[in-house]
Amino acid sequence: MPAGDPPLTLRDLEAIPVSRLRGVGEKKGSALASAEIATVLDLLTHYPRRHLDRTREASIGELRAGDEATVFGEVRSSSTRQLKGKRTLTNVVIGDGGNQLTLTFFNQRWRDKQLTPGMTVLVHGKCEIYRGQRQMTGPIVDLVGNQTGRIVPVYPQSEKSGLLTRDLAAFVEEALARCRSRGFDDPVPTAVLERFGFVDRAAAIHGIHQPETLTEKDEARRRLVFDELLRVQLELVRRKRRIERETAGIVHRTEGELTNRFVERLPFPLTRAQQRAIDEINGDLVLGRPMHRLLQGDVGSGKTLVAVHLLLVAVQGGHQGALMAPTEVLAEQHHAGVAAMLGDLSVSDPATLMGDRPLRIELLTNRVGVAERRKILADLVQGKVDIVIGTHALIQDKVEFAALGAVVIDEQHRFGVEQRAALRDKGDAVTAPDVLVMTATPIPRTAAMTVYGDLDVSTLDELPPGRTPILTEWARDDAGEEAVWAAVRAAVADGRQAYVVCPLIDESEALDVRSAEETFSVLQTSELAGVRLGLLHGRVTPAEKDEVMGSFRRGELDVLVATTVIEVGVDVANATVMVILDADRFGIAQLHQLRGRVGRGEYASRCFLVGDPATADGEARLEAIVSSTDGFELAEVDLELRGEGTIMGDRQKGRNDLKLASLRRDKEWVTAAREVAIEIVDVDEELDAHPGLADELDLLLGDDDAEYLMKD
Repeated sequence: MPAGDPPLTLRDLEAIPVSRLRGVGEKKGSALASAEIATVLDLLTHYPRRHLDRTREASIGELRAGDEATVFGEVRSSSTRQLKGKRTLTNVVIGDGGNQLTLTFFNQRWRDKQLTPGMTVLVHGKCEIYRGQRQMTGPIVDLVGNQTGRIVPVYPQSEKSGLLTRDLAAFVEEALARCRSRGFDDPVPTAVLERFGFVDRAAAIHGIHQPETLTEKDEARRRLVFDELLRVQLELVRRKRRIERETAGIVHRTEGELTNRFVERLPFPLTRAQQRAIDEINGDLVLGRPMHRLLQGDVGSGKTLVAVHLLLVAVQGGHQGALMAPTEVLAEQHHAGVAAMLGDLSVSDPATLMGDRPLRIELLTNRVGVAERRKILADLVQGKVDIVIGTHALIQDKVEFAALGAVVIDEQHRFGVEQRAALRDKGDAVTAPDVLVMTATPIPRTAAMTVYGDLDVSTLDELPPGRTPILTEWARDDAGEEAVWAAVRAAVADGRQAYVVCPLIDESEALDVRSAEETFSVLQTSELAGVRLGLLHGRVTPAEKDEVMGSFRRGELDVLVATTVIEVGVDVANATVMVILDADRFGIAQLHQLRGRVGRGEYASRCFLVGDPATADGEARLEAIVSSTDGFELAEVDLELRGEGTIMGDRQKGRNDLKLASLRRDKEWVTAAREVAIEIVDVDEELDAHPGLADELDLLLGDDDAEYLMKD
């Protein structure tokens, strides 16, 4: 690359295929492609997963039984022998000086070819003493080549691609050498770099791949993490401002007789959290721009009440409200609950003799009969329906409103951005309705700033009075499981009901887990013989599902054996026992959601986690669920254990992944990036004065990816 040319931008790096690097022939090129590395940009953003300080790694001679350590060694020998059945055992002996360590691998015969005598390897594992010799069983192995630097980068490797750390390090080294004459463009404003003491981008890219010291690596990481988060926040803030600028909202009157009567009639006072959320929503409603707010709250925290208050604000101002749920079961449940909550409230109507009429709530799903549906649609257009509750049927073309003023979307992550926009577009030609999206999967604040960056966030962090606490117990052996079934039988004898949840529908040889169908048939003839059992899973037809759920709701079934189809929206106050089989197969958020299906009435409830986890993470998940019923606390634990994938969901797609940034480790930088993004966008909304940043957003967060950013 000739000197004198301008510094390289990320788009320049994206235009250079890795095949132009020395040593990348057809075979290595396809290996890189399988690791999604096609360009020099892909290569330079394929960051090391860790860095090792070669001056500080343990020597084999220092290892003691029980030590978990990383050691370098040279392969001395390798052999494989056949065990009973089709199993194999491969032993690889490595050494440093006069000390040796045996690495044992079960059913990994390919290690023989991978680890050949004379090769330098890096291994990480737990040391055991077997027949007087040091040994590690199934350690992590990295082939780092003959790197003599003090800090060795270790890259993510995959057996599928066959790429080794030493290959990637060599390609990165050549790429950096060929970029050196031009350097790297740095589009982040100098004032921002100075405010946070960041190194420039060239130093960051070199420092993450080829640091001289661990401090240099840490400085590089700080800068690159900020860059990733700033791009995401710029896109989110820019879109948020665009929506605010381009769409007019309704100026609502938040104080009124209808909302006052509603609050006065409640059987218990609002919690402080509910009042705070209502105040935050009301603050948006008087602004004259469309509200776009997330209401997150734990299972049972009273989100529906806050949502109904919003709908009533719209109705008392002469508008209509809509609530969209992801399933027909949940829509029907909301309809029944909201109708009961609103009772015989009336709204003013000058066209009637008495000057008012009963508040009218309708249910609109694909199951509503043709004649009834036609009447509801006609009355919606004429403004005779105040609140409509339904599924995605609400956004179909035939559904028109007289004056849609507020929209509530429940379990927001089940809907795509297109569906959200379609419902918002049901407003009149001039104004857009206010939108409140609800989720019962609490996520930490910094995560909310990233995942729901286009939304303002309200949080319900306390439970209303009258909710009975759920006692959670863990049965990890046969005796414990017998006690679980005894508890189920006792609950049924008392007239209560129970759920039994399984991870899979039918038997799987790959996983040692119980299937719903197998569990159903076994329980019928053993532990729960004589108990009225129902079966529910994803393969039953909607009609069968409705029939089973209806029977369970009416008390005609005692125990429902199910997969996670009951996770969201099944509300049976008489159900007081939840049994989750192979509980370690579920994530924390899912376990917490499932537990929330009981404890919904006046009776004391229990949740039993059944299983003996094979991993430390599995144990930690179950311990967390046993020790806490606070969804926000559990969300933090979930982040610690599983990282961002649990909350970023579909957002993690393609090029816009957070490759370095961690929402749990880098909370301060999420906040800082959002502040900087707001500062930049508020004076330069389309980034005309920041063309480098605009180009990076276009490159790394193109339209498809930007839609995903807004999706959750």
